[in-house]
Amino acid sequence: MGELLLVLLPAIVLVALIWGLFTALSPRDTGMSDAEKYQRDLAERSARHYAAQVEAATAARARLEAKTRPSQNTQQHTQQQDHARMDMLNQGATAGSGHNGVMPAGGAQLNHQLAMQLQAMVRSGQKVQAIKLLRQATQSDLATAKKYIERL
Repeated sequence: MGELLLVLLPAIVLVALIWGLFTALSPRDTGMSDAEKYQRDLAERSARHYAAQVEAATAARARLEAKTRPSQNTQQHTQQQDHARMDMLNQGATAGSGHNGVMPAGGAQLNHQLAMQLQAMVRSGQKVQAIKLLRQATQSDLATAKKYIERL
């Protein structure tokens, strides 16, 4: 038994030594620590939050642009309504007065009676009232009405 012990003891010590070296030199757990997991989770949540903010800002900008810039179809529809309104005014002016009306700067014809009334108002110093009357009658913008009144 003594001989067996002399042979096994160095073998057991050698196996224990090899196991100890192998355990010490092998790489540790490749998993992440709790702090690394928390940092990764925080970075992912932050990226999702930023993406949501960018998406909300883009949607808000699109809504704002849609309200401030009408589409081309809306502009065309408005222009068609303006032309139809001016045609109706022209027909009423030529049928009511029997004259070819006076042309304002915008190209629509005015009733001869309206043109005479505007001239009288300008001569009496009532330019502002004349501009208001012209705008109401022709649905023209302020700049066009002002230019027309100043030419009288």
